[in-house]
Amino acid sequence: MDRPEKKGLLAVSFGTSVNETREKTIDVIEADLEEAFGDHTLYRAWTSGMIIRKLKKRDGVQIDTVPEAMERMLADGITDVIVQPTHVINGIENDQMVEDVLAYRDRLKSVRFGAPLLTSEEDSTAVIRSVMEEFPDLCRDEALVFMGHGTTHYANAIYAALDYKFKDLGFSNVFLGTVEAYPSMETLMKLVRAHGARRVTLAPFMVVAGDHARNDMSGEDEDSWRNRFLSAGFQVECVLKGLGEYAGIRRIYTDHARNALPR
Repeated sequence: MDRPEKKGLLAVSFGTSVNETREKTIDVIEADLEEAFGDHTLYRAWTSGMIIRKLKKRDGVQIDTVPEAMERMLADGITDVIVQPTHVINGIENDQMVEDVLAYRDRLKSVRFGAPLLTSEEDSTAVIRSVMEEFPDLCRDEALVFMGHGTTHYANAIYAALDYKFKDLGFSNVFLGTVEAYPSMETLMKLVRAHGARRVTLAPFMVVAGDHARNDMSGEDEDSWRNRFLSAGFQVECVLKGLGEYAGIRRIYTDHARNALPR
């Protein structure tokens, strides 16, 4: 006898050890998804084993890995699953997540995937519009510099493409780089100098304003982006606000999950 239909929605994030930013970003994205999918039971999984282990040791909090969440859904009788990642790009974390989920497809009636934040050309435009709504008063002599994560995966090319698209949409003083790949901090410094900006606003281009935002971007270390721009003679302001705090960005994730629904 076929099992009765029971729908689950799995929200997959990289994760963060900074509880304050999780509450403002991942938790709110998940709440928006839960509200939009009232006939689905919401589950959470994180892809960073290091962060999962840290939270368990530090806070006594257990977060499921993707396989653990899939096992939990099966134990709860879920038959149909939509997976919505909060990943920014289709990179290593997303590839591994898809592989982990598909290992369970024979035990479910259906598995469908929503897309990461930056997947289509329409996504790029929507993300830029949503982000720039948060910075309506940007002056001509001010550069807005976003710090993305970056990856060795070929999908990293989206960062340079998005930087170009900011300019194409009229935001000539907005720059996007990465902390671990290209465009690098050195590249950004050259571009900001060439633009003639005197002031720099730094903001994370990551879902959460976690360790990278607090240390690599705005930290006290001399190699932080903040201190490197200060040493170069710029006035610097840091905005510790993850992409998940922007209502427009959260709407894109919800739309991607809706697009995964059967037609």
